[in-house]
Amino acid sequence: MRLIDQYRDAICTAIAAIPAGSISSYGTIARCAGIPGRARLVARLLAEGDHDDLPWHRVLRADGRIAFPAGSSGFREQARRLRAEGVSVVQGRVVRPNRAGADMGERDIDRLLWG
Repeated sequence: MRLIDQYRDAICTAIAAIPAGSISSYGTIARCAGIPGRARLVARLLAEGDHDDLPWHRVLRADGRIAFPAGSSGFREQARRLRAEGVSVVQGRVVRPNRAGADMGERDIDRLLWG
């Protein structure tokens, strides 16, 4: 059995648990699925497509960037879905204010995961 098949249900469950208007990273999803360090496995599963029942658009790179190439249809669709949930996306990166109201840097995005 392929590793991706072994963890498919756990990965999908972790993605399904991301609340609307929130984001997560591939790495966090991997940790929640019991496979820490396997962010690329999460990305590979989502790249297979056919996940219309999952909020795949809420999963981003660890620095808050959309993983699709800029300008691609996937990039535009993910940004559109995030914005529809009230998530601010600027130049392909989620921008969320910190508690003091200032924009957080790319290294701080993990603090925002899971709302």
